[in-house]
Amino acid sequence: MKNIGILGSTGSIGTQTLEVIREIKDYKVVSLTGNNNIDLLEKQAREFMPSLVGVYNEEKAKDLRERLKDTEIKVVSGMDGLISCATLPSIDIVLTAVVGMIGILPTIEAIKAKKDIALANKETLVTAGHIIMPLVEENKVKLLPVDSEHSAIFQCLQGNNHKEVSKLLITASGGPFFGKTTKELEKVTLKDALNHPNWSMGKKITVDSSTLVNKGLEVLEAHWLFNMDLDDIEVVVQRESIIHSMVEFKDGGIMAQLGSPDMKLPISYALYYPKRQPITGPRLDFKTISKISIDQVDNKTFKGIELAVRAGKEKGSMATVFNSSNEWAVSKFLSEQIKFLDIYKYIEFAMDNHKVIDNPSISEILETEKETYDLLERVLNK
Repeated sequence: MKNIGILGSTGSIGTQTLEVIREIKDYKVVSLTGNNNIDLLEKQAREFMPSLVGVYNEEKAKDLRERLKDTEIKVVSGMDGLISCATLPSIDIVLTAVVGMIGILPTIEAIKAKKDIALANKETLVTAGHIIMPLVEENKVKLLPVDSEHSAIFQCLQGNNHKEVSKLLITASGGPFFGKTTKELEKVTLKDALNHPNWSMGKKITVDSSTLVNKGLEVLEAHWLFNMDLDDIEVVVQRESIIHSMVEFKDGGIMAQLGSPDMKLPISYALYYPKRQPITGPRLDFKTISKISIDQVDNKTFKGIELAVRAGKEKGSMATVFNSSNEWAVSKFLSEQIKFLDIYKYIEFAMDNHKVIDNPSISEILETEKETYDLLERVLNK
């Protein structure tokens, strides 16, 4: 039995990870972290009885500490608390499923503590890939992708020579607005954007799917994970979400990973790699499939991918600006302070007004995030 720490246990990936662990029963949960959903975090803590629970919000941590005083569970708070939950000596693997850049420091410290990482936090590699990947190699730990697209690529690469890969093909569902024009997007609402046709996800990533910013983030993440040039990573639309991504080899052969749109598969593959474990859930039934379609991305209407590639090619701190400005804009869209198409407007504005820092340190990455937020707040409040 292995020991696991789960950062972001109350979110979509975190809760599904616990479902996998309940079913297969080969892991002992030794740490959990959350932020605002204290009711669920308390239930998880009482069920799995970890030795440590982290809550980023100090007031919420005090609340949970009081609730769990009848147990031996220690409740910690803030960034130091998250790092403690990621670096417990007993941990074998850390699943990082927190949303946003607060996942970077705990992941770095976990790697330094020689913990394997099951990665479900895009921001870690998007903004700090130049730091993370050398650390992974230096500390000889595994970095296992949990995102369905990167897991699909990872699975396709098993038993193959990475030097023989010519292209990565990342699939996109197209989100709820596939086929719409810019004029039509001017009228879409928050409710429309949160109505994803295939996947059940958190609000932020669902909006990112509707703008295709999530695919842009995945391109940047794949660049670091698989050491591929940005020009050799292509996004195609696969509306049915049956093909989760593909790898093209130099001889023209293409390998694809197919399955139902169920995150339990990539989660379990990361946790139990290189073994595959039987898990319950929907299975792909080819008797019921009438077609598997492939469409091209409309990059003129949905600018998320091209903006990400621009950020990746400009290198340095620009990827942090792309990520941070999107986080800021999506939060404003979710609170209905800006319109859907304004998300692109604010991302472009932030990128156009940033002076790139080459090879930024973690402190410079976090400072760039703050500067981006401050800049956009000033613009919004003019």
